[in-house]
Amino acid sequence: MQYRRRTNRKARRGNALLMALVSLVALTGIAGAILAASTASKKEIGGSVDRTEALYAAESGISAAYARISAGATAVNLGTESSPTAFGGGVYWGTAANASGTWTVTSVGRAGGVTRAVQAVITAPSGGVYDNAIFAGNSGNSGTYTMNFGGTSTQADRVVGDMYSGNSITFSGTATVDGIPRAYRNFTGPAGAILPDPATGRARTAVLGGTQPIPDLAAMNYPGTAQVNVASAFASATYASSVQGGSAYQLPKTNRAHIFRKNPSDRRTNWAATAKEDYFLEDPYQPMRTDSTSNGSNCDIIQLNNPALAGYGTQSGNRIVYYVDGNLWVHNAQTMSLKIRHGDTNGIQVTFVVKGNLYISDNIFYDNTTKDGLAFITLKDAAIADSGNIYFGDPSFGTLNRMDSFMYAENNFIDNNLDAAGSLQITVNGNMTAGNQVAINRDSGTRHTKMTVNQDRRITAGSLAMPGLPGQSGGGTTAFTIAMLKEVAVP
Repeated sequence: MQYRRRTNRKARRGNALLMALVSLVALTGIAGAILAASTASKKEIGGSVDRTEALYAAESGISAAYARISAGATAVNLGTESSPTAFGGGVYWGTAANASGTWTVTSVGRAGGVTRAVQAVITAPSGGVYDNAIFAGNSGNSGTYTMNFGGTSTQADRVVGDMYSGNSITFSGTATVDGIPRAYRNFTGPAGAILPDPATGRARTAVLGGTQPIPDLAAMNYPGTAQVNVASAFASATYASSVQGGSAYQLPKTNRAHIFRKNPSDRRTNWAATAKEDYFLEDPYQPMRTDSTSNGSNCDIIQLNNPALAGYGTQSGNRIVYYVDGNLWVHNAQTMSLKIRHGDTNGIQVTFVVKGNLYISDNIFYDNTTKDGLAFITLKDAAIADSGNIYFGDPSFGTLNRMDSFMYAENNFIDNNLDAAGSLQITVNGNMTAGNQVAINRDSGTRHTKMTVNQDRRITAGSLAMPGLPGQSGGGTTAFTIAMLKEVAVP
Protein backbone atom coordinates (compact mmCIF):
# COMPACT_ATOMS: atom_id res chain seq x y z
CA MET A 1 0.00 0.00 0.00
CA GLN A 2 2.80 2.41 0.82
CA TYR A 3 4.48 1.62 -2.47
CA ARG A 4 1.34 2.61 -4.33
CA ARG A 5 1.10 5.99 -2.54
CA ARG A 6 4.66 6.88 -3.54
CA THR A 7 3.85 6.07 -7.15
CA ASN A 8 0.82 8.46 -7.16
CA ARG A 9 2.92 11.26 -5.63
CA LYS A 10 5.52 10.94 -8.38
CA ALA A 11 2.77 10.98 -11.04
CA ARG A 12 1.36 14.19 -9.64
CA ARG A 13 4.78 15.85 -9.69
CA GLY A 14 5.20 14.80 -13.35
CA ASN A 15 1.85 16.27 -14.32
CA ALA A 16 2.75 19.61 -12.71
CA LEU A 17 6.03 19.74 -14.62
CA LEU A 18 4.21 19.00 -17.85
CA MET A 19 1.70 21.76 -17.18
CA ALA A 20 4.50 24.21 -16.47
CA LEU A 21 6.24 23.33 -19.72
CA VAL A 22 3.00 23.71 -21.66
CA SER A 23 2.39 27.12 -20.03
CA LEU A 24 5.93 28.22 -20.83
CA VAL A 25 5.56 27.26 -24.46
CA ALA A 26 2.19 29.04 -24.66
CA LEU A 27 3.59 32.19 -23.06
CA THR A 28 6.56 32.11 -25.41
CA GLY A 29 4.21 31.84 -28.38
CA ILE A 30 2.06 34.69 -27.13
CA ALA A 31 5.11 36.85 -26.56
CA GLY A 32 6.36 36.02 -30.05
CA ALA A 33 3.00 36.87 -31.54
CA ILE A 34 2.89 40.18 -29.65
CA LEU A 35 6.42 41.00 -30.81
CA ALA A 36 5.58 40.09 -34.40
CA ALA A 37 2.39 42.16 -34.28
CA SER A 38 4.30 45.06 -32.80
CA THR A 39 6.94 44.88 -35.52
CA ALA A 40 4.30 44.66 -38.27
CA SER A 41 2.43 47.61 -36.77
CA LYS A 42 5.62 49.66 -36.65
CA LYS A 43 6.32 48.84 -40.29
CA GLU A 44 2.73 49.65 -41.24
CA ILE A 45 2.88 53.00 -39.44
CA GLY A 46 6.20 53.77 -41.08
CA GLY A 47 4.80 52.89 -44.49
CA SER A 48 1.74 55.06 -43.86
CA VAL A 49 3.95 58.02 -42.95
CA ASP A 50 6.00 57.51 -46.10
CA ARG A 51 2.83 57.36 -48.23
CA THR A 52 1.56 60.60 -46.70
CA GLU A 53 4.90 62.36 -47.10
CA ALA A 54 5.17 61.17 -50.70
CA LEU A 55 1.72 62.61 -51.46
CA TYR A 56 2.60 65.90 -49.77
CA ALA A 57 5.79 66.08 -51.80
CA ALA A 58 3.90 65.48 -55.05
CA GLU A 59 1.31 68.16 -54.17
CA SER A 60 4.14 70.54 -53.33
CA GLY A 61 5.33 70.16 -56.91
CA ILE A 62 1.86 71.20 -58.13
CA SER A 63 1.95 74.25 -55.82
CA ALA A 64 5.38 75.23 -57.07
CA ALA A 65 4.24 74.97 -60.70
CA TYR A 66 1.09 77.00 -59.98
CA ALA A 67 3.13 79.80 -58.39
CA ARG A 68 5.50 80.01 -61.36
CA ILE A 69 2.70 79.90 -63.93
CA SER A 70 0.78 82.64 -62.09
CA ALA A 71 3.96 84.74 -62.12
CA GLY A 72 4.03 84.53 -65.92
CA ALA A 73 6.57 81.77 -66.49
CA THR A 74 6.59 80.36 -70.01
CA ALA A 75 8.39 77.18 -68.90
CA VAL A 76 8.31 75.34 -65.55
CA ASN A 77 11.12 73.07 -64.28
CA LEU A 78 10.16 70.72 -61.44
CA GLY A 79 13.30 68.62 -61.59
CA THR A 80 13.82 65.07 -62.78
CA GLU A 81 13.89 61.67 -61.11
CA SER A 82 17.69 61.70 -61.18
CA SER A 83 17.79 65.30 -59.98
CA PRO A 84 14.62 65.92 -57.95
CA THR A 85 13.57 68.89 -55.84
CA ALA A 86 13.78 68.39 -52.06
CA PHE A 87 10.68 68.91 -49.95
CA GLY A 88 10.49 68.11 -46.21
CA GLY A 89 11.41 64.48 -45.73
CA GLY A 90 10.93 63.66 -49.40
CA VAL A 91 11.51 64.88 -52.95
CA TYR A 92 9.44 65.68 -56.05
CA TRP A 93 9.94 65.97 -59.81
CA GLY A 94 7.67 66.20 -62.80
CA THR A 95 6.56 67.90 -66.02
CA ALA A 96 4.45 70.94 -66.95
CA ALA A 97 3.06 71.18 -70.49
CA ASN A 98 1.35 74.31 -71.83
CA ALA A 99 -1.27 73.92 -74.57
CA SER A 100 -3.24 77.02 -75.59
CA GLY A 101 -2.87 78.60 -72.18
CA THR A 102 -3.96 75.50 -70.27
CA TRP A 103 -1.20 73.76 -68.32
CA THR A 104 -1.14 70.05 -67.48
CA VAL A 105 1.22 69.46 -64.55
CA THR A 106 2.27 65.97 -63.41
CA SER A 107 4.24 65.86 -60.16
CA VAL A 108 5.81 62.73 -58.62
CA GLY A 109 6.66 62.66 -54.90
CA ARG A 110 8.90 60.17 -53.06
CA ALA A 111 9.47 59.55 -49.35
CA GLY A 112 11.25 56.51 -47.97
CA GLY A 113 10.55 53.77 -50.43
CA VAL A 114 7.12 55.09 -51.46
CA THR A 115 6.40 56.98 -54.72
CA ARG A 116 3.08 58.67 -55.58
CA ALA A 117 2.00 60.96 -58.44
CA VAL A 118 -0.52 63.81 -58.73
CA GLN A 119 -1.78 65.57 -61.87
CA ALA A 120 -3.39 69.03 -62.14
CA VAL A 121 -4.92 71.05 -64.97
CA ILE A 122 -4.29 74.77 -64.49
CA THR A 123 -6.35 77.15 -66.62
CA ALA A 124 -5.59 80.75 -67.52
CA PRO A 125 -7.66 83.70 -66.26
CA SER A 126 -10.94 84.02 -68.13
CA GLY A 127 -10.13 87.65 -68.86
CA GLY A 128 -12.56 89.99 -70.60
CA VAL A 129 -13.05 91.97 -73.77
CA TYR A 130 -9.77 93.90 -73.48
CA ASP A 131 -7.84 90.62 -73.27
CA ASN A 132 -8.96 89.79 -76.81
CA ALA A 133 -8.37 91.06 -80.32
CA ILE A 134 -11.95 90.07 -81.20
CA PHE A 135 -14.71 89.25 -78.70
CA ALA A 136 -18.38 88.35 -79.20
CA GLY A 137 -20.25 87.50 -76.01
CA ASN A 138 -23.39 86.22 -77.82
CA SER A 139 -25.62 87.72 -75.14
CA GLY A 140 -28.63 86.82 -77.30
CA ASN A 141 -27.70 83.11 -76.95
CA SER A 142 -27.92 82.39 -80.67
CA GLY A 143 -27.16 78.76 -81.42
CA THR A 144 -26.33 79.55 -85.05
CA TYR A 145 -23.98 82.53 -84.65
CA THR A 146 -20.56 82.02 -86.25
CA MET A 147 -17.63 84.43 -86.34
CA ASN A 148 -16.21 84.04 -89.87
CA PHE A 149 -12.72 84.66 -91.27
CA GLY A 150 -11.50 83.83 -94.74
CA GLY A 151 -9.65 84.94 -97.83
CA THR A 152 -6.57 83.55 -99.52
CA SER A 153 -3.06 84.68 -100.32
CA THR A 154 -2.59 88.43 -99.79
CA GLN A 155 -6.30 88.88 -99.02
CA ALA A 156 -6.39 86.33 -96.18
CA ASP A 157 -7.68 87.61 -92.84
CA ARG A 158 -5.24 87.73 -89.93
CA VAL A 159 -5.98 88.03 -86.23
CA VAL A 160 -3.04 88.76 -83.94
CA GLY A 161 -4.16 88.08 -80.39
CA ASP A 162 -6.65 85.94 -78.53
CA MET A 163 -10.29 85.79 -79.55
CA TYR A 164 -13.61 84.59 -78.15
CA SER A 165 -17.00 83.70 -79.57
CA GLY A 166 -20.00 82.91 -77.42
CA ASN A 167 -20.98 80.30 -80.00
CA SER A 168 -18.70 79.29 -82.91
CA ILE A 169 -15.66 80.41 -84.93
CA THR A 170 -14.91 79.43 -88.53
CA PHE A 171 -11.67 79.98 -90.46
CA SER A 172 -11.49 79.23 -94.15
CA GLY A 173 -9.03 79.72 -96.98
CA THR A 174 -5.63 80.71 -95.58
CA ALA A 175 -6.88 83.02 -92.82
CA THR A 176 -4.83 82.72 -89.62
CA VAL A 177 -4.99 83.55 -85.92
CA ASP A 178 -1.78 84.25 -84.03
CA GLY A 179 -3.30 83.68 -80.61
CA ILE A 180 -5.71 81.40 -78.79
CA PRO A 181 -9.22 81.10 -80.27
CA ARG A 182 -11.86 80.28 -77.68
CA ALA A 183 -15.37 79.27 -78.67
CA TYR A 184 -18.32 78.19 -76.58
CA ARG A 185 -19.39 75.55 -79.09
CA ASN A 186 -17.23 74.96 -82.20
CA PHE A 187 -14.00 75.96 -83.90
CA THR A 188 -13.67 75.02 -87.57
CA GLY A 189 -10.63 75.69 -89.67
CA PRO A 190 -8.00 74.15 -91.93
CA ALA A 191 -4.68 72.87 -90.62
CA GLY A 192 -2.38 75.79 -90.00
CA ALA A 193 -5.18 78.27 -89.25
CA ILE A 194 -3.94 78.55 -85.65
CA LEU A 195 -0.30 79.60 -85.64
CA PRO A 196 2.16 78.22 -83.05
CA ASP A 197 3.25 80.37 -80.13
CA PRO A 198 6.11 82.49 -81.51
CA ALA A 199 7.74 82.75 -78.07
CA THR A 200 7.98 79.00 -77.42
CA GLY A 201 7.32 77.36 -80.78
CA ARG A 202 4.63 75.22 -79.16
CA ALA A 203 1.48 74.41 -81.12
CA ARG A 204 -1.73 76.09 -80.05
CA THR A 205 -5.20 74.59 -80.19
CA ALA A 206 -8.68 76.05 -79.94
CA VAL A 207 -10.28 76.04 -76.49
CA LEU A 208 -13.91 74.93 -76.49
CA GLY A 209 -16.56 75.33 -73.83
CA GLY A 210 -16.88 77.82 -71.02
CA THR A 211 -17.85 81.47 -71.16
CA GLN A 212 -16.03 84.76 -70.80
CA PRO A 213 -17.37 87.79 -68.91
CA ILE A 214 -18.78 90.90 -70.53
CA PRO A 215 -18.30 94.43 -69.16
CA ASP A 216 -20.52 95.56 -66.30
CA LEU A 217 -21.76 98.73 -68.01
CA ALA A 218 -24.62 99.42 -65.59
CA ALA A 219 -22.21 99.77 -62.69
CA MET A 220 -20.39 102.60 -64.48
CA ASN A 221 -23.33 105.07 -64.33
CA TYR A 222 -21.85 107.05 -67.21
CA PRO A 223 -24.51 109.82 -67.21
CA GLY A 224 -23.49 110.68 -63.66
CA THR A 225 -19.75 109.97 -63.78
CA ALA A 226 -18.61 111.21 -67.20
CA GLN A 227 -16.71 114.48 -67.06
CA VAL A 228 -18.43 115.84 -70.20
CA ASN A 229 -22.12 115.30 -70.94
CA VAL A 230 -22.24 116.26 -74.59
CA ALA A 231 -26.03 116.54 -74.99
CA SER A 232 -26.25 118.79 -71.94
CA ALA A 233 -23.41 120.97 -73.23
CA PHE A 234 -25.20 121.43 -76.56
CA ALA A 235 -28.16 123.04 -74.85
CA SER A 236 -26.23 126.30 -75.33
CA ALA A 237 -24.95 125.57 -78.87
CA THR A 238 -25.29 128.01 -81.74
CA TYR A 239 -25.89 127.22 -85.39
CA ALA A 240 -22.94 128.16 -87.61
CA SER A 241 -21.06 127.16 -90.76
CA SER A 242 -17.60 125.56 -90.72
CA VAL A 243 -14.89 124.40 -93.09
CA GLN A 244 -15.64 120.93 -91.75
CA GLY A 245 -18.76 120.99 -93.92
CA GLY A 246 -22.15 122.71 -93.98
CA SER A 247 -23.76 124.40 -91.01
CA ALA A 248 -24.30 122.72 -87.68
CA TYR A 249 -24.86 123.32 -83.99
CA GLN A 250 -21.47 124.12 -82.45
CA LEU A 251 -19.87 125.21 -79.16
CA PRO A 252 -17.08 127.71 -78.47
CA LYS A 253 -13.60 126.21 -78.32
CA THR A 254 -13.38 127.06 -74.61
CA ASN A 255 -15.95 124.26 -74.10
CA ARG A 256 -14.52 120.74 -73.85
CA ALA A 257 -17.41 119.49 -76.04
CA HIS A 258 -16.38 121.77 -78.93
CA ILE A 259 -14.92 118.69 -80.68
CA PHE A 260 -18.46 117.68 -81.75
CA ARG A 261 -20.86 119.19 -84.30
CA LYS A 262 -24.56 118.37 -84.16
CA ASN A 263 -26.61 117.58 -87.29
CA PRO A 264 -24.40 119.18 -90.00
CA SER A 265 -26.41 120.23 -93.02
CA ASP A 266 -24.11 118.58 -95.59
CA ARG A 267 -24.80 115.15 -94.06
CA ARG A 268 -28.53 115.46 -93.60
CA THR A 269 -29.18 112.17 -95.39
CA ASN A 270 -27.12 110.40 -92.72
CA TRP A 271 -28.62 111.86 -89.56
CA ALA A 272 -32.17 112.27 -90.83
CA ALA A 273 -32.52 108.48 -90.95
CA THR A 274 -31.71 107.88 -87.26
CA ALA A 275 -33.99 107.90 -84.23
CA LYS A 276 -31.78 110.03 -81.93
CA GLU A 277 -29.78 113.24 -82.17
CA ASP A 278 -26.53 112.88 -84.09
CA TYR A 279 -23.13 114.24 -83.13
CA PHE A 280 -20.13 114.25 -85.48
CA LEU A 281 -16.57 114.01 -84.14
CA GLU A 282 -14.81 116.96 -85.82
CA ASP A 283 -13.26 120.25 -84.78
CA PRO A 284 -14.72 123.41 -86.39
CA TYR A 285 -11.71 125.43 -85.19
CA GLN A 286 -9.14 123.47 -87.19
CA PRO A 287 -8.40 123.70 -90.93
CA MET A 288 -9.68 120.93 -93.16
CA ARG A 289 -7.12 118.27 -94.11
CA THR A 290 -8.25 115.60 -96.51
CA ASP A 291 -5.58 112.84 -96.21
CA SER A 292 -6.52 111.77 -99.73
CA THR A 293 -4.10 108.80 -99.58
CA SER A 294 -5.62 107.46 -96.32
CA ASN A 295 -2.15 106.86 -94.87
CA GLY A 296 -2.33 109.28 -91.94
CA SER A 297 0.14 111.78 -93.40
CA ASN A 298 -2.38 114.63 -93.62
CA CYS A 299 -5.10 113.82 -91.09
CA ASP A 300 -7.84 116.20 -90.06
CA ILE A 301 -6.99 117.27 -86.50
CA ILE A 302 -9.26 117.28 -83.47
CA GLN A 303 -7.73 119.48 -80.78
CA LEU A 304 -8.73 118.62 -77.22
CA ASN A 305 -8.98 121.49 -74.77
CA ASN A 306 -5.61 122.33 -73.26
CA PRO A 307 -5.24 125.30 -70.88
CA ALA A 308 -1.67 125.72 -72.12
CA LEU A 309 -3.02 126.68 -75.56
CA ALA A 310 -4.51 130.09 -76.23
CA GLY A 311 -8.29 130.17 -76.32
CA TYR A 312 -8.93 126.59 -75.14
CA GLY A 313 -10.41 127.30 -71.73
CA THR A 314 -9.30 126.34 -68.24
CA GLN A 315 -10.28 122.65 -68.20
CA SER A 316 -8.33 119.93 -69.97
CA GLY A 317 -10.13 117.70 -72.44
CA ASN A 318 -7.63 114.88 -71.96
CA ARG A 319 -7.91 111.76 -69.75
CA ILE A 320 -11.66 112.08 -69.36
CA VAL A 321 -14.89 110.39 -70.45
CA TYR A 322 -17.24 112.04 -72.96
CA TYR A 323 -20.85 110.82 -72.67
CA VAL A 324 -23.06 111.15 -75.74
CA ASP A 325 -26.80 110.51 -75.34
CA GLY A 326 -27.40 110.11 -79.06
CA ASN A 327 -25.51 108.76 -82.05
CA LEU A 328 -21.84 109.48 -82.71
CA TRP A 329 -20.37 109.68 -86.21
CA VAL A 330 -16.74 109.47 -87.30
CA HIS A 331 -17.73 110.56 -90.78
CA ASN A 332 -16.85 113.65 -92.81
CA ALA A 333 -17.61 114.21 -96.47
CA GLN A 334 -14.26 115.89 -97.16
CA THR A 335 -11.60 114.04 -95.17
CA MET A 336 -10.66 110.38 -95.01
CA SER A 337 -8.68 110.37 -91.74
CA LEU A 338 -8.42 112.11 -88.40
CA LYS A 339 -6.14 112.33 -85.37
CA ILE A 340 -6.91 113.54 -81.87
CA ARG A 341 -4.32 115.74 -80.17
CA HIS A 342 -3.88 117.49 -76.86
CA GLY A 343 -0.26 118.57 -76.44
CA ASP A 344 0.54 116.40 -73.41
CA THR A 345 3.89 114.64 -73.78
CA ASN A 346 2.27 111.53 -72.29
CA GLY A 347 -0.23 111.33 -75.13
CA ILE A 348 -4.02 111.27 -75.15
CA GLN A 349 -6.22 108.83 -73.25
CA VAL A 350 -9.88 109.50 -73.99
CA THR A 351 -13.04 107.39 -73.80
CA PHE A 352 -16.26 108.13 -75.72
CA VAL A 353 -19.41 106.49 -74.35
CA VAL A 354 -22.40 106.57 -76.69
CA LYS A 355 -25.97 105.77 -75.70
CA GLY A 356 -27.05 104.99 -79.22
CA ASN A 357 -24.99 103.90 -82.21
CA LEU A 358 -21.45 104.63 -83.36
CA TYR A 359 -20.91 105.01 -87.11
CA ILE A 360 -17.28 104.80 -88.26
CA SER A 361 -16.47 105.53 -91.89
CA ASP A 362 -13.21 107.54 -91.63
CA ASN A 363 -9.79 106.35 -90.51
CA ILE A 364 -8.49 107.13 -87.04
CA PHE A 365 -4.72 107.23 -86.52
CA TYR A 366 -2.87 107.62 -83.24
CA ASP A 367 -0.56 110.61 -83.20
CA ASN A 368 1.70 108.74 -80.75
CA THR A 369 1.35 104.98 -81.18
CA THR A 370 3.21 104.30 -77.92
CA LYS A 371 1.31 106.61 -75.58
CA ASP A 372 -2.05 107.42 -77.18
CA GLY A 373 -5.21 105.50 -76.33
CA LEU A 374 -8.76 105.91 -77.62
CA ALA A 375 -11.81 103.89 -76.55
CA PHE A 376 -15.37 103.80 -77.88
CA ILE A 377 -18.22 102.16 -75.94
CA THR A 378 -21.81 102.00 -77.17
CA LEU A 379 -24.77 101.45 -74.82
CA LYS A 380 -28.23 100.20 -75.64
CA ASP A 381 -31.15 102.60 -75.26
CA ALA A 382 -34.16 100.68 -73.95
CA ALA A 383 -36.47 102.90 -76.01
CA ILE A 384 -34.58 102.35 -79.30
CA ALA A 385 -34.28 98.86 -80.79
CA ASP A 386 -31.42 99.89 -83.09
CA SER A 387 -28.94 101.03 -80.43
CA GLY A 388 -25.79 99.87 -78.70
CA ASN A 389 -24.22 99.01 -82.07
CA ILE A 390 -21.00 99.92 -83.86
CA TYR A 391 -21.46 100.26 -87.63
CA PHE A 392 -18.05 99.81 -89.18
CA GLY A 393 -17.41 101.06 -92.73
CA ASP A 394 -18.13 103.90 -95.14
CA PRO A 395 -21.75 103.64 -96.32
CA SER A 396 -21.08 105.78 -99.41
CA PHE A 397 -17.59 105.02 -100.68
CA GLY A 398 -16.30 102.02 -98.71
CA THR A 399 -12.99 103.78 -97.99
CA LEU A 400 -12.41 102.83 -94.36
CA ASN A 401 -8.90 101.39 -94.06
CA ARG A 402 -7.57 101.77 -90.51
CA MET A 403 -8.76 102.20 -86.93
CA ASP A 404 -6.45 102.74 -83.96
CA SER A 405 -8.77 102.27 -80.99
CA PHE A 406 -10.46 99.96 -78.50
CA MET A 407 -14.09 99.39 -79.52
CA TYR A 408 -16.89 97.73 -77.56
CA ALA A 409 -20.56 97.53 -78.57
CA GLU A 410 -23.03 96.44 -75.92
CA ASN A 411 -25.17 95.05 -78.74
CA ASN A 412 -23.55 94.25 -82.12
CA PHE A 413 -20.48 95.13 -84.16
CA ILE A 414 -21.86 95.37 -87.72
CA ASP A 415 -20.22 95.90 -91.10
CA ASN A 416 -21.33 98.84 -93.21
CA ASN A 417 -20.30 98.46 -96.87
CA LEU A 418 -16.97 96.81 -96.00
CA ASP A 419 -17.20 94.70 -99.13
CA ALA A 420 -17.14 97.77 -101.37
CA ALA A 421 -14.34 98.15 -103.90
CA GLY A 422 -12.76 100.98 -101.92
CA SER A 423 -11.97 98.84 -98.89
CA LEU A 424 -9.61 96.17 -100.11
CA GLN A 425 -7.89 95.94 -96.73
CA ILE A 426 -8.88 97.02 -93.22
CA THR A 427 -6.56 97.13 -90.22
CA VAL A 428 -7.64 97.52 -86.61
CA ASN A 429 -4.98 98.25 -83.99
CA GLY A 430 -6.79 97.72 -80.70
CA ASN A 431 -9.78 95.39 -80.66
CA MET A 432 -13.23 94.70 -82.08
CA THR A 433 -15.60 93.54 -79.35
CA ALA A 434 -19.31 93.21 -78.68
CA GLY A 435 -21.59 91.94 -75.95
CA ASN A 436 -23.64 90.10 -78.54
CA GLN A 437 -22.19 89.56 -82.03
CA VAL A 438 -19.30 90.70 -84.19
CA ALA A 439 -20.99 90.38 -87.57
CA ILE A 440 -18.54 91.56 -90.22
CA ASN A 441 -19.35 90.59 -93.82
CA ARG A 442 -16.48 91.27 -96.24
CA ASP A 443 -17.36 89.05 -99.19
CA SER A 444 -18.90 90.27 -102.43
CA GLY A 445 -19.07 87.59 -105.10
CA THR A 446 -15.53 86.27 -105.49
CA ARG A 447 -13.93 89.34 -103.88
CA HIS A 448 -12.89 89.37 -100.23
CA THR A 449 -11.85 92.43 -98.22
CA LYS A 450 -8.92 91.49 -96.00
CA MET A 451 -9.21 92.32 -92.30
CA THR A 452 -6.23 92.43 -89.94
CA VAL A 453 -6.87 92.87 -86.23
CA ASN A 454 -3.83 93.50 -84.04
CA GLN A 455 -4.68 93.21 -80.37
CA ASP A 456 -3.40 96.19 -78.39
CA ARG A 457 -2.20 94.58 -75.15
CA ARG A 458 -1.31 97.79 -73.34
CA ILE A 459 -4.47 97.84 -71.23
CA THR A 460 -4.10 94.26 -69.98
CA ALA A 461 -0.35 94.76 -69.52
CA GLY A 462 -1.00 97.81 -67.35
CA SER A 463 1.07 100.17 -69.48
CA LEU A 464 -1.94 102.20 -70.68
CA ALA A 465 -4.47 103.67 -68.23
CA MET A 466 -7.75 104.51 -69.95
CA PRO A 467 -10.47 106.54 -68.20
CA GLY A 468 -13.88 105.03 -67.57
CA LEU A 469 -13.35 101.47 -68.78
CA PRO A 470 -15.84 99.08 -67.18
CA GLY A 471 -14.98 96.10 -65.02
CA GLN A 472 -16.13 92.58 -65.73
CA SER A 473 -19.43 90.93 -65.00
CA GLY A 474 -20.44 87.33 -65.29
CA GLY A 475 -17.94 85.74 -62.94
CA GLY A 476 -14.67 86.34 -64.74
CA THR A 477 -11.52 85.35 -62.90
CA THR A 478 -8.32 87.36 -62.67
CA ALA A 479 -6.05 84.51 -61.55
CA PHE A 480 -5.03 81.09 -62.83
CA THR A 481 -7.33 78.31 -61.62
CA ILE A 482 -6.64 74.67 -60.73
CA ALA A 483 -9.49 73.16 -62.70
CA MET A 484 -8.63 69.53 -61.83
CA LEU A 485 -6.41 67.80 -59.27
CA LYS A 486 -6.19 64.01 -58.87
CA GLU A 487 -3.79 61.22 -57.98
CA VAL A 488 -2.58 59.24 -60.98
CA ALA A 489 -0.37 56.24 -61.62
CA VAL A 490 3.33 56.95 -61.31
CA PRO A 491 4.60 57.53 -64.86
